[in-house]
Amino acid sequence: MRTTSKFLTSIAAIALIFSSCEKDHSGHVHNDEEVMTTLTYTLTAENADTVALKFLDLDGEGGTEPTITGGTLQANTTYAGSFEILNETETPAEDVTLEVKAEEDEHQFFFENTGNVAVAYADTDSNGKPVGLKTTVTTGDAGSATITVTLRHEPNKLADGVSDGDITNAGGATDISVTFPITVE
Repeated sequence: MRTTSKFLTSIAAIALIFSSCEKDHSGHVHNDEEVMTTLTYTLTAENADTVALKFLDLDGEGGTEPTITGGTLQANTTYAGSFEILNETETPAEDVTLEVKAEEDEHQFFFENTGNVAVAYADTDSNGKPVGLKTTVTTGDAGSATITVTLRHEPNKLADGVSDGDITNAGGATDISVTFPITVE
């Protein structure tokens, strides 16, 4: 009886070890915890006006407060938006954007806006669900605004309302969330 108990305990321990890591199809162990120290949201208008909104937190949570750089957008203008996400704790910096793109069915950006800006998705994953690495930002009349960007890992993209960018019932884990101050003039 004691041998059976040890055997079952060993099997349970092995199962726990293997279930805590996930292998992709190439055999590499996948780590769901991406380190994101830098997020740059580049907005480019048709007239070539380019604005880079940036979050920088090289020491991670705690320690020094992150630096958040907002921007000034032109009134009544449409911008193409794109993200770059880096892990600058490594040398050279790791481009986490590539991982988000490779796992686009497991990631989605969500946008919450105040003021006179609107953000729309301009890309989808292999299932036709939004990702948000590419966006369209449209401004209204002059004023102040904010854009809150939240990247979720493994959101429920099949839930009603989630596919249109509603974070309310998205679920998943927040990888990063930043509020950028915006001036529209």
